[in-house]
Order: sequence, then structure tokens, then C-alpha cells
Amino acid sequence: MALLFFGPGYLACAQDIDQLKIGLQADGRVIVPTNQVIKPAGKQVTFPGRPVDLAFLEHGKITAIKNMHDIVFVETASGKILQTVDIPKSKLSVVGLVNVGGKVYVSDSMGLMQSIEFDEDGFYKLLPALPLEKIKLEGEPDYAGIAKLSDEQIFVTCTRGNFVQLVDIKNQKAGQIIPVGVAPYTVAVVSSTKAYISNWGGDHPKANDPQRSSSGTPTRVDERTGISNHGSVSIIRKENGTWKESKSITVGLHPSGMILSKNSKRLYVANANSDTVSVIDTDTDEVLETIFCRPESRLPFGSASNALALSPEGGTLYVANGTNNCIAVVRLSAKSSEGMGEGRPEKSQVLGLIPTGWYPGAILLNAEGTQLIVANVKGLGSLNQKRIAEKGHNSHDHLGSISIIDVPDAKTLAKYTEEVNTNNRLNYSLAGLEKPRPDAKPLVIPQRHGEPSLIKHVVYIIKENRTYDQVLGDMKEGNGDAHLCIFGENTTPNHHKLAREFTLLDNFYCSGVLSADGHSWTDSAYVTDYLEKAFGGFPRSYPDDGRDPLAFAPTGFIWDNALLHKKTIRNYGEHISEEPYFPKGTRWTDFFNDYKNGTRKVPITIKINDAALKSHTHPTYPYFPLHAPDVYRAELFKEDLKAFEKAGKMPDLILMSLPCNHTDGTTPDFPTPRAMVADNDLALGRIVEAISASSFWKDTCILVVEDDPQAGFDHVDGHRTVAFAISPYTKRKYVDHTSYNQTGMVKTIEMMLGLPPMNQMDLSATPMRGCFSAEPDLTPYKVVNNKIALDEMNPPLKKLTGKALFWAEKSVAMNFEQADVADEDTFNRILWHSVKGYDSPYPERFVRKKADGE
Repeated sequence: MALLFFGPGYLACAQDIDQLKIGLQADGRVIVPTNQVIKPAGKQVTFPGRPVDLAFLEHGKITAIKNMHDIVFVETASGKILQTVDIPKSKLSVVGLVNVGGKVYVSDSMGLMQSIEFDEDGFYKLLPALPLEKIKLEGEPDYAGIAKLSDEQIFVTCTRGNFVQLVDIKNQKAGQIIPVGVAPYTVAVVSSTKAYISNWGGDHPKANDPQRSSSGTPTRVDERTGISNHGSVSIIRKENGTWKESKSITVGLHPSGMILSKNSKRLYVANANSDTVSVIDTDTDEVLETIFCRPESRLPFGSASNALALSPEGGTLYVANGTNNCIAVVRLSAKSSEGMGEGRPEKSQVLGLIPTGWYPGAILLNAEGTQLIVANVKGLGSLNQKRIAEKGHNSHDHLGSISIIDVPDAKTLAKYTEEVNTNNRLNYSLAGLEKPRPDAKPLVIPQRHGEPSLIKHVVYIIKENRTYDQVLGDMKEGNGDAHLCIFGENTTPNHHKLAREFTLLDNFYCSGVLSADGHSWTDSAYVTDYLEKAFGGFPRSYPDDGRDPLAFAPTGFIWDNALLHKKTIRNYGEHISEEPYFPKGTRWTDFFNDYKNGTRKVPITIKINDAALKSHTHPTYPYFPLHAPDVYRAELFKEDLKAFEKAGKMPDLILMSLPCNHTDGTTPDFPTPRAMVADNDLALGRIVEAISASSFWKDTCILVVEDDPQAGFDHVDGHRTVAFAISPYTKRKYVDHTSYNQTGMVKTIEMMLGLPPMNQMDLSATPMRGCFSAEPDLTPYKVVNNKIALDEMNPPLKKLTGKALFWAEKSVAMNFEQADVADEDTFNRILWHSVKGYDSPYPERFVRKKADGE
């Protein structure tokens, strides 16, 4: 734990950021893998985790912080951490923390109401949990937002049960269930007989509404994108001793945090997927005003306005813009402020911005209105290590934070606003909105969105879960650590040859940390509040396969962008359900035999989760589980490529999953980890070889990236990963040290295909211009055959002893049927020892604890 003060430092321009490495800089700034700088105002209190909610105790002297697995208590004035109360085996939900009579109540996604009190010894202690209503759906109920009704009763929402529960805290009894909308987030209590509930998914769909299931509940969706397109606030009233929903008010998308004015005449609702705040008159229950909270009105979607605080006099609203890493300071209009009509503007106005940590997700304002407390969900990124001064980080080293900020005067607010806009590259973003020039000459990556490109086809290959050092750390040409390389040139000869023959990218980063957010970054260059706050356990869904319409940005995915602009697409594996696609009893060797023999004896049945992709998806190309090797997948693509050649036409955008470098650990009946990575390597090499030998090579670019780094180790940063840009225009035998990330790869695709940006993240991203030249080199790629037998199998348990048996048993106990279900730290140890040897010391400096039994 640390207390950090960010002193004065120069402001970064886009070019400056592009030359730096991700992480803590010498001047105190933090560069994060989303093209942004973190330089928060005020005092920073840091701690392990990802905080999602705040509550004041002792009249604001103490701030309680709801974290991933614990509650942190901080002395507000000094920022001193007083105590951390662990909640064992808990999965704390996305929001839900309240102080009632000095006792802290905390919602648990597993169906428990946790409570903490200050004991006579001067410590906060955890009390026995109160079980709440169970739901009939499989999985955890995900209890979330809490609000005080009285000193004896509280409300708590259940996002998967679609209800609010009344809890008798005096007698420790769970009470009435009140059905509301889809995925209720939190509660605002007006009186003893009336309350409001924000519904993340809006109203329940009617029979004829386009709809999909979100965590077991039908949810209204956009017919084109299949993504949730409704948000609402339910009103519940108490009549004749019983609470029930009386009305629903339509607001923006993903309504989340709410706050009432002093006399409860106005309700403010933050709509995270609309970048707005809805202002509701609580007498008429009508929306009076919708306030846009983006830093600049010309910007597209992407601010994630998700939490609120209100000044004591009711004239100023503070809005947490999660994706902008700031608090928007809004001067409320006459109609939107309670009893303050004189001198108020006709429309509410964003006066300025206050810089915070990474992704502010909760705000408190002290009683005097002089100090803001902000919970930063991602804090300072992956810097939670006792070894901050050392090299090397793990992407799961979450270092959460709160910012304690004095409310600024007008002069200071102007300075803060300039800092926020510089940190988010506002001028660069606005320049990116310039219209295409009609006389622009074709370039590989045009200067503006919509201008012509020399590239006509993009093949976008998404692999699974490796850091740069794990694969390319042995390349002397780049910034690698050979000691951390476990799948080096002997295992991945094609990765190494591609890096040498084309461009080696040694400063490329995943924007996320695991598959749930990783596939959102690769496919839409954005991650919603719904996902950013779910790291306590992902109780609603783990939507790397696109299964949950509530999880994604309303602007859709790169394929939606392409289809909307009349581009042709073909999909191989993205948004395919993670479920067995083969008959029961099928083994990996059955698919491998089909590959070797060129047969199709094993039938494949896939389920496509995205309606927009259904008519564009290969009907038998699988995703997870990893029973089919990647060379099998490569053959499916090559068959299509021959058909494209015959027709003289290839899709403009091809999406492809190559997941087998994830591996199945040392599980018997599956290949060894190095064999599965070798399979992935050979498949990639063959795909590149086939495309480079085709008639489409002259104007095709192959972009390759890992979806996430899977808590892997890297001596620069845990987000750093393996990526390629392969085309006739790619610089040959070149090393590009430019800082790129997944949002920039998405932007590169957009610019090559003449597509507009989808949101603020891809708009502000750096396209991958540095690795391309103006003149083409049409020399085709020649694949390197595998050096590791693809069917080098893990031995059965009965043939193992000692540490080999120990780790194999750990592997068998894991769930590899779905991405990222297996414990990542244990999994990385299995991979390390399987390659390096069971007596080779694991690089402990990249983890927080030693594994049991090691």
C-alpha cells in the first residue's frame, strides 16, 4: 500500500506517449494501454484491488471503500489506511455499500448481505453474513446496490433476479421481493413509501421486441447489433404495507449511479452507455433534461458517465466519466436544480473536468462541499507490487485507488480541464474527425478516416493469452528477457521468422487483462462499465464469446461498423459459444486424425451468439474448448481461400480466432503445452503463407494480436504482448518501438477499410503507421515446419511422480472448457514448469504469493 502525491510535471502530447513504455514514468505520470495518461489531482491513496463503491463513516472522518474482496477503511483527512477487512471466499459485486447507524452493509454477488461494525477494541470486524433470497437461475444472484430506507430496513438490488429485496437489518431477516426491470443496479429512496431503481437493462421486452438473453433474462436489444438498447428507472411505492413497481421511466443506456437533491425534488441518473445524466422531476416522474457529459460535444460515444455527487446547495453536479478518467463538473440549469432558478443557464453546462485515477466509478462529496472522494476502479493500473521499483509486472496486479481532491476554484478547474484533455489527447481526437479529402491519394494507412487505402482486405487474427517475453523474449533484435521466454524459437519458429522478415513490434500492449474484457478491446476498442466493475467474480457472465448483450458498447463491433458501411466480412470463431461442438466422447486425437488424413469424420456444430454474424460465419469453425487443433482451423480457412481465388473475390474483413496457444496445461489426453503452442505457430505460418501466395496478397494486410496476456510475466509490463502487421507494405527486417495497443489495431483496420471510428478510444488511438512503407515487397512468406511434434501428448497421471504429478493433478482439476476459468497464476506455473523443468524456480517476482505445495 502506498500514499502517492502527483506533483507538477509536463503534459504529454500524442507523440510523447507513442514513444514511451506503459507504466509509471519518472515524472510520476502513469501511461496506460489505452492511449491515455493518468495524472490525478489531489492526494492518491492506493491499495491492492479494484474499488467500486464508497461510504462515509463518522460524519465523513472515515471513508469505507468496497474493493474486490475486502473493505478498506481510510482516514479521510490524512489518507491513512486504517484497516482492511477481508471478506473470505467472497465475490463482492459491482456496487453496494451503505452506512446505517455506524455499521457498514455490503452486498455480495453470492447472495449474502455482509456487515461490519466497529468493536470495543477499536477495530472493524466482520459479522456473520445474512443470507438473501436465492434465485432459480444457475449461478450467483449478484446482489448489488444498497440504500437505507430507515434505521431498521435497507433495500438491496439483485441484478440476476431482476428484483429489489427489503432487508430487516434489526432482526436480521430478508423480507419482501419487489420485481423491477432488467438487471437493477442501485436504489435511491425518496421517502418511507417511494424509491427509484436504475435498471442497467431497462424494461423487460415485449413479445415483439428484438431481444436476447442476458444472464438468463430476456433483454431488449438493437436489431442490427444485438446489443442492449434500453435503460429505465423503476418507481416502487408502498401501498397497504406492500411494495410494488408503479411506473417505469425511460432514461439513457446502462443507468447506474443515482443521487437525489437535498429535498428530493430532483433525481439525477448517470447513464454510462449514453454519456449522459437524466434529470427526473420526482413530483411528476418525468425527465426534465438530459445532460451530455462528454469533454467536448463533437466527440463520439465513450465517456461512461456512471456515478454522481451533488453540491450542498444543489447547483453543481459532479459526474464520474469512467473512460475519460475524470470528473465532469456540471452547472445545473434552472429546471434541473432544486429551487435555484435565478441566474441559472437554460441548459446545464459542463464547466470543466477534474483529473482522477483510471476509471472513476464512485464519488462522495463532504458535507461542506469542499472535498471530493473518488474511487478509481482501475486506479493506477497493474502496479500492485512491493517491487514497483523493479522491472516487470503482471497484468493482474490491480492497484486500485481513491483520489482525495479539494473542489477547485474556476482558475484551478480551467487548469485541470486542460490537463484532462491533454491526457486524453483531445486535440488529436478532434483532428481525427476531419472529413476525408476528395483528392487524397491512397496510402497504406490514410491520414484521415474515410480516405482511400492501398489495402483492400484485412485479415484480423485473434490469439489467446501470451505476453511478449513468453514468446519473443529470446529475440535479440527486440527488448526481451530471454529468461522469461518459455515458448521460444524452437517452439514458435514462424512467430520468430515473421518478426524477422517483417516488423518486430516490441512495444505493443493489450488494453485489457483477461478474455472477458480482452475480446471487447479487440472487437470494439472499448469496455463498458458493466465489465469494468465486474472483476469481483463476473457473476452475470464472462462474455468473451459475445453471449451477453448488456456487456458491450452500444456502438457495436468492428464487423458492425464494416457491415454498416457496405463492406463484406467473413468470420472464423469470434462470438462462437464456448461449449462442446463435437459428439460426446470425442478426443483431441480424433480431430488431429481428421487433420492428418484430410477427413471430416468428427461432426462440428457451433452456436453463433451474434445475429449480425450468422450469415457471415464459417458454419463449422470452432472456438473453445480446444479439442480441435489450430492446424485443423487453418485448413478450414485455406479451403475458403481457394474458393475466394476461384471466385476472384475475397471479403474485405476477415476475423479469425486461433485459440490453441492458450493450451490445456498438462492435462492427460491433450498435447503438451509446447506442442499446442507449436500447433498455433504452424497454423499461423500456413495461413500467412497461403494468403501471401494468393492473388489477394498485393492489397491484403494480416493483423495478429493476443486477446489478453493472461496474468503472464513480462519484464516491461504485464500488458505487453505479441502482435504482427504482415503485408506487402510492411517494413522488412525492421523493429518498431512505437507504443501501440489493441485500440490502435482496431483504428488501423478502420482506416484501411475506410470506416469511421466507433468511439472515443479508437478515435484517440495511434494507428500502426510506423511499421509500413510506401513501396510494396510482394515476396511471399514460406512457412517453417514445426520442430515440436504436434501430437506430443501429456503423459497419464499413473506414469507421473513428484512435482510432475503434482502439477498434472492441478491441471486436471482446472476447467479448460471455457476461456479463463482456470486459475491463471496456477496455470502459468504449470506452463513454466512443463517447459523449463519441475526444478526450475518460477520467477516469483511476477506474482504475489507462492503456490501451495511448491
